[in-house]
Amino acid sequence: MSESASDHALPLEHIMHIDTPTCHTVDLTPDSITGSLPADTFKAAFRNHPAGVAVITADPGGEPVAMTVSSLTSISTEPPLVTFSASALSSSTPALERADTVVIHMIAADELWLAKLGATSGIDRFADTDTWSRLATGEPLFHHGGTWIRGRVLHRLTAGNSIVHVVQALDACDPAQIAQPADAAPLVYHNRTWHALGDASVIA
Repeated sequence: MSESASDHALPLEHIMHIDTPTCHTVDLTPDSITGSLPADTFKAAFRNHPAGVAVITADPGGEPVAMTVSSLTSISTEPPLVTFSASALSSSTPALERADTVVIHMIAADELWLAKLGATSGIDRFADTDTWSRLATGEPLFHHGGTWIRGRVLHRLTAGNSIVHVVQALDACDPAQIAQPADAAPLVYHNRTWHALGDASVIA
């Protein structure tokens, strides 16, 4: 792409920022592991477990990458930490492993296009330069109305055929935007299909 980081950069005054230490890599998988639940049974069990949807972007230098995940989880508030896992088979994972920082886009139902974009293989996810820009710090950011968080990768944990990323939240979109209730329904992935949560889904 011809655009530089400064061509699409957002002003620094729109970003909250804190510092963080260097990334460490750990292998959680034993050399020999036996007695596990069969993979097909394990996958079938988790198809019945709904999860929120996020798109992760990064650019370790060269071409930006993006992937859709349903594994985003907050694990600490002080310091603010989140985790997500990336399949070792994903074409985006090698770049994510080289990236110091990532941007986490929390996706609403009316942004299904972005979730599908990050989940579709074999395409240039950044071909439409009208749909994204770069933060002042250089990371790619898709234009969407939801919450985004920029974070630095503190740890990468090799767990079987996935890489678990532990990320410290550094920056975020306008705090007022985060505090306001979202008009759009949250996007949920369940049993290989996309769903929108709404008033009809409330049971208590």
